[in-house]
Amino acid sequence: MSLKDMFKKRTLTPQEKRQADRIRKAKDTLMEYQAPEGLFQKCSNCGKAVYNEDIIENYYVCPHCGSYFRIRPRTRIAMVIDEGTFKEWDECMETSDPLDFPGYKKKLEHQRSITNLNEAVITGQGKIAGKDVVIAVMGADFMMGSMGEVVGEKITRAVERATKLRLPVIIFTCSGGARMQEGIVSLMQMAKTSAALKRHDEAGLLYITVLTDPTTGGVTASFAMLGDVILAEPGALIGFAGPRVIEQTIGQKLPEGFQKSEFLLEHGFVDKIVERKHLRKVLATVIRSCEYEQ
Repeated sequence: MSLKDMFKKRTLTPQEKRQADRIRKAKDTLMEYQAPEGLFQKCSNCGKAVYNEDIIENYYVCPHCGSYFRIRPRTRIAMVIDEGTFKEWDECMETSDPLDFPGYKKKLEHQRSITNLNEAVITGQGKIAGKDVVIAVMGADFMMGSMGEVVGEKITRAVERATKLRLPVIIFTCSGGARMQEGIVSLMQMAKTSAALKRHDEAGLLYITVLTDPTTGGVTASFAMLGDVILAEPGALIGFAGPRVIEQTIGQKLPEGFQKSEFLLEHGFVDKIVERKHLRKVLATVIRSCEYEQ
């Protein structure tokens, strides 16, 4: 790539400009936290250097190979929620460290200092295309999005409030699974979140899951797969155990692309794969359609 091409800018459509502005106004954009020491970062898939501004304008997708950068919860919220409408819930909830696990509290403090998050999920209420929704967004940066008592409690509370307010729920999943430092307490969150979603379903209300890379472990085995509509981003790893673990266990080579979102769509686990730039529009369409049916 020549220096001239590196700084060459394409013309954005009015919609893309509005989207880029919305993302820049998020509290934790890629430029602020994920690449604080330069104008470029390297794509982990193709290895090419990408101008940070181009990443933002391209919805955090590599313009060279199309691979998806992982994004932080507030950046995700800025992408899909109407500007100025999001109200966060249970922001200051912290774990009780139920097992008194050695070094766990210190690790949590470190995670909070480097991610600007209190926990691995943000929940709250906002609007999408003028329609009220309850949203929960998980983030991989905070202990790989692992689910402990706080993550389970925040999601459960959000779903219960949505049921009371008769609002649709949208959960963006991104997790390595249950948090081992909390043992059986973390596994209990699978049943707790699922029970809350069952009550939400019995009330005749909509639940949408958006599976992002990676969605694994106890999260996959609980609320991630309970959506009335299950969407996924392209190329996302989705499964219970990872492919390397499965291959080592069964002693066989897995099919090409196994546990990627495209593979799951083909086998009926996912309803639709949606590119990031179209996700807000698709969510709005699904919400309006279900509202009409009711």
